[in-house]
Amino acid sequence: MELNPIKDAFDSVIKKQTLSSSKIEDTIEQITQEIQQTLSGIQSAINVPSSQPKLILGELKTKLKEIAPLNHLEATQKELNIAMSKYTKLLEKQFYPDISKSYRNVDFDTHIINQIIASHLYRESMFEIGDCFINEAHEEETIVDKKTQFLEMYEILESMKSHDLTPALKWATTNHDKLQKTGSDIELQLHRLQFLEILQNGSRDEALKYGRTHFAPFATQHFHEIQKLMACLLWVGKIDSSPYSDLVSPTHWAKLADELAQQFCNLLGESYESPLKVTVAAGVQGLPTLLKLMNVMTGKKQEWQSMKQLPVPVDLGTEFQFHSIFVCPVSREQAGEDNPPMMMSCGHVLCRQSITKLSKNNSTRPFKCPYCPAEVEVAQCKQLYF
Repeated sequence: MELNPIKDAFDSVIKKQTLSSSKIEDTIEQITQEIQQTLSGIQSAINVPSSQPKLILGELKTKLKEIAPLNHLEATQKELNIAMSKYTKLLEKQFYPDISKSYRNVDFDTHIINQIIASHLYRESMFEIGDCFINEAHEEETIVDKKTQFLEMYEILESMKSHDLTPALKWATTNHDKLQKTGSDIELQLHRLQFLEILQNGSRDEALKYGRTHFAPFATQHFHEIQKLMACLLWVGKIDSSPYSDLVSPTHWAKLADELAQQFCNLLGESYESPLKVTVAAGVQGLPTLLKLMNVMTGKKQEWQSMKQLPVPVDLGTEFQFHSIFVCPVSREQAGEDNPPMMMSCGHVLCRQSITKLSKNNSTRPFKCPYCPAEVEVAQCKQLYF
């Protein structure tokens, strides 16, 4: 979205408003001064029999007409109203476009859409709303497991907020083998927090017993970390004032809760971020480019509907890049299924279409690599997979 025109229009409104306010203040001050001078004149005239207060009031009337406050105020207010009107129209144009032009007529599977929405609601812990939605959409049978899984996750996270690790440790123990396969050490991190929590409460013997029981399986790979935890036994009840105070920082609880949520979703085969939230966020970011494209392609609706690939790039930022992207250094086009990246025998990589052009569509004809002196044959090129 181009924000410069909006900023310029906003600055214009501010300028007009400042000018209008300044003129109004000056006019009011000028009128006030004239009235005060007239009041002083009338008070002086009361003590002088020959004076005429009506004459003084007549002079005030004449001076007020010369000031012409209404004319001054109407002119500045009119300029402000015009600037405000332009700014409002620009906002409506920029922020309330007809987005129906930017999408294709696609027949969506209602059942899948309902599942995505219900899954998002449960993932965001909106269980009552999710129940209401699936009841009205008649999707109870297909989504009930999803609710149970995320309900368990949020019960664990809620317990962690009150420093109760029992549900989290039970989950980690149950999924011990799966967590090991993913290379996660979250089970050790949970035991570490539990160990430190016991020490903080002033029970050295209980902490030592807990450490001997639960740290042993991790001793080989995490020896130095466990050794550091054992040293904390010397500071029972006062770790926060010891050289190991960083171990009991409250941030560890928040980070571990976040990591547990990630691992929980990972074991479920779900992404950590809601797919619906990511899709909507990416769509909103790419919408201005799509709207501009449709304005250019006005009258070519059929061509738009039949396109397999957008003719312009849509920059969504690194947060929406979930896989590697290769752009051919020769054609400057992004690789795809129809035009995959190919590695030549010299090690350089081009897209298939560029290699076809360089070899003049002859699989046995050697051609020179555009980046080094080596000669390459099409048959020696290998397709790369990202």
